Amino acid sequence: MFFRINFVTWSLGIRIFARRTMNKITEEPLLSLPERHNRILTLLQQNGSISVTQLADLFRVSEVTIRKDLSYLEQQKKLYRTHGSAILISPYISDRHVNEKEKRNVAEKRAIGAAAAALIAHDDSIIIASGTTMAFLAREIRPQGHLTVITASVPVTQILSQNPDMDVIQLGGITRSSSVSVVGPFAESMLRNFNCSKLFIGVDGIDLEFGLTTTNMLEASLNGAMIEAAQKVVVLADSSKFGRRGFSKICDLEAVDRIITDSGAQPLYLERLRERGIEVTVVDV
Repeated sequence: MFFRINFVTWSLGIRIFARRTMNKITEEPLLSLPERHNRILTLLQQNGSISVTQLADLFRVSEVTIRKDLSYLEQQKKLYRTHGSAILISPYISDRHVNEKEKRNVAEKRAIGAAAAALIAHDDSIIIASGTTMAFLAREIRPQGHLTVITASVPVTQILSQNPDMDVIQLGGITRSSSVSVVGPFAESMLRNFNCSKLFIGVDGIDLEFGLTTTNMLEASLNGAMIEAAQKVVVLADSSKFGRRGFSKICDLEAVDRIITDSGAQPLYLERLRERGIEVTVVDV
C-alpha cells in the first residue's frame, strides 16, 4: 500500500512538472497592452489567423480581454475579426474589372501560369476558365502534338486561336464586361458534351472552411459545370487569394486536385491544404 501511494504521488508529480514545463514553453510572459497588441499582429503575420481561445491561453488573460484587444485593432484597420478568431485582412472580396486585376501580382501570375502550362500533356484536351491568371497561362502554352482547349475566356481564345497546333472551342453565352468571359446556361449545356483531362481555374478566394469562391454567381455555376467535365481540377491562385471569400461558392476543397501558388502564401495554410490531400505547387517569385 505504501509503495502504491508513493508511486501515485510520484506519477502525479511528474505530470504536474511536465504541464508546468510545457506552459513555460507555450505561454507568453505577461505583457503590457501595446506589447500584447504588437504580439497579436506578429502571430497573425506568422499564422494567417488565430482564435480568441488560443490568444487567451497564450497571454493568460480572459477571452473578454482578447475580444477588446481585437476590437481595438480592427478599429485601427490592422486586422479583421470573424467567428471567434482574427485574420489580417477582410475575407470578403468585391468584383473588379479585368483591366484592374491584370495589373496586380503580375510576376506571381506569370510564374504560376508557366508552372501550370508544364502540366499539359501530349495531345491533351483541357478546359481553361476565366480570369487574368488564365491569360498568363495561355501565353505560356507550347503544345506537344495537338491540343484541344475549351474556354469561357475571350482573351484566352484570342491568345491561342492563332496557333495551328490547337483547336480552341469558345463557349457561348452572356458576356460579362468585367471579366470579358461568357457565363450562363448555354455555356453550361455545351460542357455536358465534353470530357477533358484537366480544368485550369482561377478563383477570387480560397477558404479552408468555405472552399473556392468567385464574386459572380453565374460564373460560379459555370465553374461547377467545368469541374464536372474535367478529370482533374488545377487551381491557379496567387498568395493574395488565401483566406478570402467571394460572394458565390464554386465548390468544396475536396473537389480540388492541385493548387499552384507563389512563395508569398502562408506555409501553415499550405500545410493544411496538403493535409486534405491536395497537391500544392509553390513557385518562387
